[in-house]
Amino acid sequence: MRGLRGGRDEAAGVEIIPTPARRYEALGRVMAALAGEAEMLEACRDLAWWPGNDDSWHIEWRDGPYASEVAGLLTERVAEPDRPDVLAEAAGPATRAMAGVRLMDVGFALRAIDPCGMNRLRARAGLWRLSAALEGAAGGAAGGTAARGSARRHWEELLGG
Repeated sequence: MRGLRGGRDEAAGVEIIPTPARRYEALGRVMAALAGEAEMLEACRDLAWWPGNDDSWHIEWRDGPYASEVAGLLTERVAEPDRPDVLAEAAGPATRAMAGVRLMDVGFALRAIDPCGMNRLRARAGLWRLSAALEGAAGGAAGGTAARGSARRHWEELLGG
């Protein structure tokens, strides 16, 4: 069962390569952790993943969170208390654009293209904020006075103001 564990056999001095089943299990755990963060996934455009040449996975997205934020999320959400071999840990330095994570001895290279970070994403107007603005406008029209409030106009969205 040594091949299923992955990692390095210190006694023999040999590198143990994770089996394809273990690589796909690790990918499934990462995707399940990301699926639990709907706000983060909805903010990402062009989410893609592919196997690397070195038995690792590459995950890439546009916009959305920084790579360091995704790496932090994975290291805290993927671990299982009853299975110490499922531990996720950072693999190298993490920046806004690039980060690495090791899970079940399988490497994950995370790459964010033009990220804006979770703080900025949370401040951005979303559909639920749009519906609240529409309800406020309809209520103001019915009452005879339309207050400007905090709803942004379409040209403000386009110009970023």
